[in-house]
Amino acid sequence: MRINWAILLGLALVVAENAIVPWLIPPGWSDRLLPHLTFVLTIFVAGYAGRHPAFLFGLGFGLLQDVLAYGHLVGPYGFGMGLIGYLAGLLSEYKSYTVNLFSWAVLVFGLLLDSVVYFIYKLFRLTELEFAHVFYWQVAPTALLQLLIALLMYVPVRRYLVKPAHSSGEDSPE
Repeated sequence: MRINWAILLGLALVVAENAIVPWLIPPGWSDRLLPHLTFVLTIFVAGYAGRHPAFLFGLGFGLLQDVLAYGHLVGPYGFGMGLIGYLAGLLSEYKSYTVNLFSWAVLVFGLLLDSVVYFIYKLFRLTELEFAHVFYWQVAPTALLQLLIALLMYVPVRRYLVKPAHSSGEDSPE
């Protein structure tokens, strides 16, 4: 995996997520849909670079998201994305990342990320909402939107960030 390019793409996605995406989401849905584009990239990093780079990638970009966008508490997205990056990296050690496994990982780990953030907010009494309400109105729609975005990003990101298995003669013995 070309991790330097992944970091640059992650920075571009942070800018897009905070500057462009709010203009694209209708005003009535702006409090419901919170697409985490760097989270999807963290799942890519986990699948193709391993658990340790994914943990650091998720932790770094999660903390950046905490500081830039959410502000009530610094750390829930950093903790959640770091943990999920590590777990997704563990998953990639046992199974190769196909589009089916990647889709499943984005959906399940997307639900887990927003649930972890909710429970951290609930722990520090920053929210009084019930989990069933939050799951129905925010967590599930966000996970489905992230799945759609991940499927749209799959081929271009894999093409430009994942090194080919065998390069044309560079490392081959003569």
